[in-house]
Amino acid sequence: MKRLTIYIASIMIIGFTGCKPKATINQDEAGEVITEYLNANPEYKTTRFSFGEMKFNSTSELFELGKYKTLASKGLVTLDLKEAKKKFLSSDSSFTYQITLTEKASPLVLKQDRDKATVKVLEYVLADSKPVNFEQVNSSTSKVTVSLKMKTTDFAPFDKEANENSNFITKTYKLKLTKDEGWKVQR
Repeated sequence: MKRLTIYIASIMIIGFTGCKPKATINQDEAGEVITEYLNANPEYKTTRFSFGEMKFNSTSELFELGKYKTLASKGLVTLDLKEAKKKFLSSDSSFTYQITLTEKASPLVLKQDRDKATVKVLEYVLADSKPVNFEQVNSSTSKVTVSLKMKTTDFAPFDKEANENSNFITKTYKLKLTKDEGWKVQR
């Protein structure tokens, strides 16, 4: 009888410890958690993009028109010339265009107003070459630092705050262990 009690007690102890969530995490598992998080919540940089009826006069504005023509060649906008005032042998020519966003631009447009839109200029994706660095703070939290490489979009030339000092950023995420879902990024 005593043996049976010890046997049942040991099975119950093994059963309870087997149900306990895994409290340790390794580099590969941390990378998988971060990849899953970035797929659901992508990191990106945005800027404001003007469209609608726009007038281009000076040389600097004609450079801006070149950016719009590049987008038009990629099918992201349409350019319809409404008015052209060319002055003979003068640099004071003026062009008025109706610029319209196309359906092809919709994945990059986050918010759209009447004549301005918030568009993605950079997207950050997990770098393959640099490994995930992590530090386990305690049994249920970890800090994970990853390298995210920059991937420019077609709207990148419109970024007025373009900072080309680096082609990657490092970002630290805090991972928390939950009973139901395992390791997850804590916001």
